[in-house]
Amino acid sequence: MRLEIEVPEERIGAIVGKEGENKRKIEEKCQCKISIVKNVVIVDCLDSLALMKVKNVVTAIARGFSAEISMKLIDHEDLIFESIDLSQILPEKALQRILGRIIGKEGIMRKQIEDMLNVHLSIYEKFVSIIGEFESVMVAREAINMLINGAQHSTVVKFIERKRRELKSGF
Repeated sequence: MRLEIEVPEERIGAIVGKEGENKRKIEEKCQCKISIVKNVVIVDCLDSLALMKVKNVVTAIARGFSAEISMKLIDHEDLIFESIDLSQILPEKALQRILGRIIGKEGIMRKQIEDMLNVHLSIYEKFVSIIGEFESVMVAREAINMLINGAQHSTVVKFIERKRRELKSGF
């Protein structure tokens, strides 16, 4: 099976890694062959599950995550990758303002979401991406949607706290 993934040119180096180390690790862990032509990553795998893992890892790196964090998607079955393309839901002129709301003053909102939900966030170009366990990623996505829709930071933090308690108690 073959998959082609378009990647921003400036992220190709992060996918390849120093002396090809990242590319080699992905190929070994997933038993796939990766080749790169300009800004397109071509993945050949025999196994469809491995192909999806490589797609998630490559896309996560392309969306601003480090290779180290992205490769957790291979090693940890309980982690998922989610990406929100803000250009699909926001007008161009609102993009920077909303990205700023998600990051928060001095990155505080982003850090709170990451710390409270034990997820990794990447804000890169027009994308907000999340890596974490399914339930936590769903709560983070909902919190991000609240910020997009204008909710106050304090309201979002209270929402996350409530959801976190629910997750811990098993609801």
